[in-house]
Amino acid sequence: MYVAVKGGERAIEASWRLLDKARRGDTRLAELSVAQIREQLRLAVARVMTEGSVYDEELAALAIKQAAGDLVEAIFLLRAYRTTLPRFGYTQAIDTEAMQVERRISATFKDVPGGQVLGATYDYTQRLLDFALLAEGDASTDALAPPSSSQAAQSAPEAMPRVVTLLDKEGLIEQERPTPQAPEPGDLSREPLAFPASRATRLQNLARGDEGFLLAMGYATQRGYAHSHPFAGEIRFGTVAVEMELDELGETVEIGDIDITECQMINQFAGSGDVPPTFTQGYGLAFGHSERKAMAMALVDRALRAEELGETLASPTQDIEFMLSHSDNVEASGFVQHLKLPHYVDFQSELELVRRLRAQHSAEDNDQRNEPGNDQGKDQDQQEQAA
Repeated sequence: MYVAVKGGERAIEASWRLLDKARRGDTRLAELSVAQIREQLRLAVARVMTEGSVYDEELAALAIKQAAGDLVEAIFLLRAYRTTLPRFGYTQAIDTEAMQVERRISATFKDVPGGQVLGATYDYTQRLLDFALLAEGDASTDALAPPSSSQAAQSAPEAMPRVVTLLDKEGLIEQERPTPQAPEPGDLSREPLAFPASRATRLQNLARGDEGFLLAMGYATQRGYAHSHPFAGEIRFGTVAVEMELDELGETVEIGDIDITECQMINQFAGSGDVPPTFTQGYGLAFGHSERKAMAMALVDRALRAEELGETLASPTQDIEFMLSHSDNVEASGFVQHLKLPHYVDFQSELELVRRLRAQHSAEDNDQRNEPGNDQGKDQDQQEQAA
């Protein structure tokens, strides 16, 4: 039972003022703007958009600022705002094969159609602190100027085919192709999670799931807790067009574009029943540049397909209900942090119960000591009296 705190309105308002002051920090320093967060903390913005289920860089940056950098709190804020937005309809499935790639690598083939595109990544840095970043400087006007036509042309490379098509040509990897009988996927942002959960629902849950949780579970699969050996078939980051069918026009129109990261993880499969040995896939997709999240999601997605593929379920990473029920950081944070609320009545009842049990235990102990023929108990009583 929770007990409402009464008479604390003034104290709560004072807490809000202290929070604003703590968020602002030293007023002698320039305040961090939403635009700066959006442009310079893009990886944090990408995570908040992905797990907050809203693709809006400005709103994600605003949430990060309001939460003073607490990304889980920022995700909570963005999701809460999302519930106030009207729903106009659903867009068409994005075509990631037509992505305008900014970064694209494969750990399975050295030479792939379109080549390896390293792009901007921390993968090849030495992980040494760059003290040059401590130097203050103002952004030049050139940095804020729109790109020239030649720069724009360089930032829009040609579409690249998927790496897994190389395996598909030999029939060595499963390919998921849409079927007319397939049911429409549900919308986890509007419907509660229910079991059994389809793969479409699982992927929605994992996309909204906490990156740290998925990273730990993905790491567990690599250490043997899913009986799989993964290969990064392809990781790509870039821009895709978003299209929507408009009934008024009777056709599909492009309404904008978004940055996404996609990962296809390849796993060896020994075969089951009539299914011959082949390669299977795990899939990950996230807003913005979110490679670690997409990779972890792909690892977990493949592990959760164990029952579907006839594999032995021997690990929590293969337990669909366990994984989906504990991956959401908003739910997890709320449930843990609710312990800060007053639980006075609960604790008093627990306190009285423990006191009663201790008294009962003491009485039973005394009865055992005073039983006829219990010389050991009498000797212990004499020792206690002497002490």
